Amino acid sequence: MIVLSCKNISKSYGVDEILKDVNISINDGDKIGIIGENGQGKSTLFKIISKDLSSDNGEIFVDKNKTLGYLSQHLGLDSENSIYSEMLTVFSDLIGLEEKIILLEEKMKEPYDEKNADYHSKLIKDYTTCQELYSHRGGYTYKGEISRILKGLGFLEDDFDKEVVKLSGGQKTRVALCKLLLLLPDILLLDEPTNHLDLDAIEWLEDYLKSYRGTVLVISHDRFFLDCVTNRTFQVINGHVNTYNASYTKYLDLRQKDYDSQLKAFNLQQSEIKRQEAIIEKFRSFNREKSIRAAESREKALDKMGKVDAPDKEKDSSNIQFEVSVQSGFDVLHIDKLSKNFGDNHLFSNISLDLKRGEKIALIGENGRGKTTLFNIIMNKIKPDSGVKSLGVNVNVGYYDQEQSNLSEDKTIIDEVWDDFPELTTSKIRGALGSFLFTGDDVFKTMDKLSGGEKCRVNLLKLMLSKSNLLLLDEPTNHLDIMSREALENAILSYDGTLIVISHDRYFLNKVINRIVELREDGLSEYLGNYSYYIDKKQNPQRFQNLEDLSGGTTKTQLNENKKKKRDIIKEEKFKKLNLNKLEEEIGLMETRLNDLQESLCLEKIYSNPIESERVNKEIKEVEHKIESLYANWEDLSE
Repeated sequence: MIVLSCKNISKSYGVDEILKDVNISINDGDKIGIIGENGQGKSTLFKIISKDLSSDNGEIFVDKNKTLGYLSQHLGLDSENSIYSEMLTVFSDLIGLEEKIILLEEKMKEPYDEKNADYHSKLIKDYTTCQELYSHRGGYTYKGEISRILKGLGFLEDDFDKEVVKLSGGQKTRVALCKLLLLLPDILLLDEPTNHLDLDAIEWLEDYLKSYRGTVLVISHDRFFLDCVTNRTFQVINGHVNTYNASYTKYLDLRQKDYDSQLKAFNLQQSEIKRQEAIIEKFRSFNREKSIRAAESREKALDKMGKVDAPDKEKDSSNIQFEVSVQSGFDVLHIDKLSKNFGDNHLFSNISLDLKRGEKIALIGENGRGKTTLFNIIMNKIKPDSGVKSLGVNVNVGYYDQEQSNLSEDKTIIDEVWDDFPELTTSKIRGALGSFLFTGDDVFKTMDKLSGGEKCRVNLLKLMLSKSNLLLLDEPTNHLDIMSREALENAILSYDGTLIVISHDRYFLNKVINRIVELREDGLSEYLGNYSYYIDKKQNPQRFQNLEDLSGGTTKTQLNENKKKKRDIIKEEKFKKLNLNKLEEEIGLMETRLNDLQESLCLEKIYSNPIESERVNKEIKEVEHKIESLYANWEDLSE
């Protein structure tokens, strides 16, 4: 059953047409991921659906029997209530019913008066009715539900009494999300709900939404989250919305097939149009009545031809390429028994870690545990309370700050970059900015006018130009759209230096990381592998035990042997990734060649020439055999 639909929705801001004739239908119980590059109109579509914004054209249908709730990306609360009291406002009707029940109970304690029998009967009847209504609406469970959702989204019981107005922007957004989930709307619109959640809270929200009885539409760049929660994907691109009945990863294959099919149909039609236009021109050149009538007839046929549109093409992503100016020594970082407190706030103690050249590790842990603080200790910005930290030979540290605090709000983009790299020429600076999609007069925008994604790109560009051989990245994918995330992932995969990253992006961690380090209050736990391995290991501690260091009673020789095994495994994985990338590139080239050969068989000069036709068919079989062999190699390497 359709609960929400959009018909011919359009929206423009001045000359910028954000949405163009959008037509979508959403069924009861759908879980839909809304994806697309930043600035493509995803949030605009949500605002139109929620009636926060009017469209220029078109109609919105929402089932009148369904309620709708909307969590904006930048929503914040300024209530002076405590967090818990703010949650209670959702249940004001229930609380009013509670008060009425208490009042009725007090009246029922009055002595029974036979003269007022009807009055007493009415009291009992009203009390019974209120009790049944209270139970039906969840009166006996709502306080437990408040606590469950607050804790699930990362609030501790000690936080419940904090005033909402004094919270950070991210915390206020989490409070708003808690309220919305407690309201249980039939149709739930969520704009980047995972932005301010740690990994535990994201996983809790995934489980919650998977079992949510209503309809969910979620804008997100978190690909892992989308795969876990959604069963349909809407791609917003160039003002259009393309719909796919698949979650994110499956959508990727469907999108590519659709694009290839539409492009082929478009190119074939364009070729036919050019052929017909050439014939028309030739007929007209004869300048005879019969030939002119033939030309006009073909022109009418062309006008009536149903035109195939060119497929929507995604914009170019930033050209990110991390290089090192000098190679570091093999031992990059040594940390031994570090501890840090801020007053009574104990972050961590007994932290020990060794990092070798070329390793790419992720630092994870609950919010507030001190991950960013550890980065600051590595960079000598903060001193530890105890312990030792030392960098290896020729180690140059580059830092990506998730808060973008290193950017000067009053500087232009070009000055922000140039001031850090004054040795670069104008052409090199403009070229570098262009590769990060800052072209023309855009480079003269001041930093305070940039979006979060644009500021991310400026910081990534500065990091790239630094040519550091040790990168410390603090939530680098925040504010980046999926295309930019993929560009960053590819840059890291080909990076020859060493990397430590703090990230909640599990798709990103699975793709680029080969060691997970979990920061706890009393030390570190290490897991040799990507994020999925880490989760598997946490849930099944005895699996892959041979890949982990022996926990106790090991000799120095055994420890060295274990470290050597780790390094060998890392090198093997890196070699495998390189070979897989090469195979995928070769497969792509061969499939393009196969497609070209198959299309050439449609050309008259080929199919009318037996020798040429036989040659092309022979080459097609050779290319098909080669592709089959390449896929077999790819499958062997992927196992």
